[in-house]
Amino acid sequence: MKVLAIGAHPDDIELGCGGALLEHRDAGHDLTLLVMTEGNRGPQGMVTRVDEQVEVARLLGARLLWGGFEDGAVPSGHAAVSVIEAAMGAGVDVVYTHTPDDTHQDHRATAEATFAASRRTPRVLCFETPSSVGFTPTLFVDIDGRVEGKLDLLRIHLSQVLGGGPVDLEAVEAQARFRGAQARARNAEAFSVHRLLWEPVTIAAHPRREATVTVEEVPTPEPVAGTADDATAPGGNRGAR
Repeated sequence: MKVLAIGAHPDDIELGCGGALLEHRDAGHDLTLLVMTEGNRGPQGMVTRVDEQVEVARLLGARLLWGGFEDGAVPSGHAAVSVIEAAMGAGVDVVYTHTPDDTHQDHRATAEATFAASRRTPRVLCFETPSSVGFTPTLFVDIDGRVEGKLDLLRIHLSQVLGGGPVDLEAVEAQARFRGAQARARNAEAFSVHRLLWEPVTIAAHPRREATVTVEEVPTPEPVAGTADDATAPGGNRGAR
């Protein structure tokens, strides 16, 4: 499976779908990360945000691409669509991106450009970040056993974690538990579906078997003694009316 995850800034992808990407990695899927900006308007650390994102890509075994846009000024039109189309190459099986319902203009623009670029992609899922608003998930990914790994990916973005940065690891952990409760699981990541081609893989994995129906004769129940319909029962009501 070829997977493309698109974020506006370094750390957006890990916040939104880090657990799902760990699942893809361990399944041997082909991963590409496209980050539209270098996030130079956000908090900076001793290591650049670019280097932080490079290390995350290394741990995920993913190819890392940069959109080259200015932080805070990601366009939603032709320029951004072309970058995303180039990242998709000959095609991908699933795209992860921002939800358009977000207070950050870069997130909204990235979502809009992704929808246009992936108009022929069968699976497009939108993730949430702390700036998402009114997010109503319609699909969940079970990440039980992956939460600590997701937190480890976010810890690499040290500039965003330390000193009251925008990434609150405790909140991320609590969110995974909350979404898990919604999904009837222990921990989960939540997504809204822009497009989803569902394939019943369990049917393909298990050959169809003809159903066998066994019909058995149901015995007639014995009459219960002492009822009004039993004329021979002692104390019956024969001739009462």
